[in-house]
Amino acid sequence: MSNVDVLHAGSPAAARKSSPLSGHTSNPWFNILAAVVVVAGIIYAGYHLASDLSVVRDARVYPFVLLGVALFIALGFEFVNGFHDTANAVATVIYTHSLPPNFAVVWSGAFNFLGVLISSGAVAFGIVSLLPVELILQVGSGAGFAMVFALLIAAIIWNLGTWYFGLPSSSSHTLIGSIMGVGLMNQLMAASNSGTSGVDWAQATKIGESLLLSPLVGFSLAALLLMVAKALIPIPALYQEPKGNEPPPRAIRALLVLTCTGVSFAHGSNDGQKGMGLIMLILIGTVPTAYALNRTMHEEDVDRFVAVSTQAQVALSHYAKGSAPADPHQGAVEIVRSRSITPETLPSLVALSATIQQQVNAAHSLDKVPSGEMVNIRNEMYLVSEGLRFLAKSKSIAVSDADKGTLAQYKTQLDNSTKFIPTWVKVAVAIALGLGTMIGWKRIVVTVGERIGKTHLTYAQGASAELVAMLTIGAADMYGLPVSTTHVLSSGVAGTMVANHSGLQWATVRNLLMAWVLTLPVSIALAGGLYWLLRTLL
Repeated sequence: MSNVDVLHAGSPAAARKSSPLSGHTSNPWFNILAAVVVVAGIIYAGYHLASDLSVVRDARVYPFVLLGVALFIALGFEFVNGFHDTANAVATVIYTHSLPPNFAVVWSGAFNFLGVLISSGAVAFGIVSLLPVELILQVGSGAGFAMVFALLIAAIIWNLGTWYFGLPSSSSHTLIGSIMGVGLMNQLMAASNSGTSGVDWAQATKIGESLLLSPLVGFSLAALLLMVAKALIPIPALYQEPKGNEPPPRAIRALLVLTCTGVSFAHGSNDGQKGMGLIMLILIGTVPTAYALNRTMHEEDVDRFVAVSTQAQVALSHYAKGSAPADPHQGAVEIVRSRSITPETLPSLVALSATIQQQVNAAHSLDKVPSGEMVNIRNEMYLVSEGLRFLAKSKSIAVSDADKGTLAQYKTQLDNSTKFIPTWVKVAVAIALGLGTMIGWKRIVVTVGERIGKTHLTYAQGASAELVAMLTIGAADMYGLPVSTTHVLSSGVAGTMVANHSGLQWATVRNLLMAWVLTLPVSIALAGGLYWLLRTLL
């Protein structure tokens, strides 16, 4: 008896329902396809990684070994994320017989891949902004590597544990908790409780609200959509359980496949980014010569940067009071430490912006910046960008609309120089996510398809839950907010069961709620403990 069966043993409703996965075996061609995808991905990513590293003149082996281990762990997190979270997307099409299981999983994996490839990167760097600033600025130090390894390993451990018992908990929730654990432990271990040592609670609250509200949105909107559909679309077949293994009518089948596709694509564009930001920190920490600055920015881009920088300095000087401190870098760090900005601290940003402009203009192109200066310039750009973020939110400094536009352009230029994701990173993450979907999908699919409601999923229920999940995740991606595919979709299925008066299997619901409640404290404790251990060893 499997762990999923043990977890739900004794549920009479579950025993009455026939499973479309009974006796399911993997097609040999399915395994061949997975192998081909992996080999092709390794060749592509390896070639471009080697090309990027060709500019590195470090003869030591240690950085490259560390890079390999870190990338393996980061892609391992995305792999687990794939079979843990993405499996939700295929549950409805499998349990309504809209697509055969093997084809559904390959289809979902392909659209996860596409979603990752065209993602904006906003979610990736939204996650990174939660990390302690001092660790971001010193990501190449022992503390920086301890941070990355601790939060990734903690997230993998919890995700594997919940997957093993067939519980669709949230990888996003887990990663946020791991980041908070690292931040809190870093603050406890710091010599002084500075703001840069701990968690950015404003950003954590914003992301926490999106994670908290998304399942409520999924539940209520899916239930509402089903009730509206019943009132406006009087097609009896839409609200009936599938008959045997027969596929649904063509129009209904097309809708279910469309929503499955949309959820898979949205999941890739949102969840796939979470690993990307951490991979970029790994690359910057181990091989800064290749990745500290966006080397694709050439002379014409630098000319634009210099022009916008000059305009921004003029705009900032309208609100600055007093002269710049002797060390503007430290002044900018103080702004980030306090997470606030005043007219008295603003001169630090003006001076640091001028320094950055001189350094970039002297090099004429970011790929010609001396290797010894790359990390310093990146950190200065990061500090100024964060300072501009706090200025945009400041209530004590009334910035004119014209200056807001100028400063927004300057921040975009800074972010384009430091917050970039090479295509090979997207491909590697996409393959890890898609491959995870194709290999470990079954446990979570069984829970979503069979264990939440007391009756078999109807076509309308599946379409309602998937449509709401697709739109919710897509909207969150547009605003750079990480949400949980698991929470949105599983709560959507539960909402349709309630709206349909089908009833819920409360044993499963209790287990899901328990996983949801425990995810944050457990991942905080795991990551904090691992960070302490690794800081002690490294």
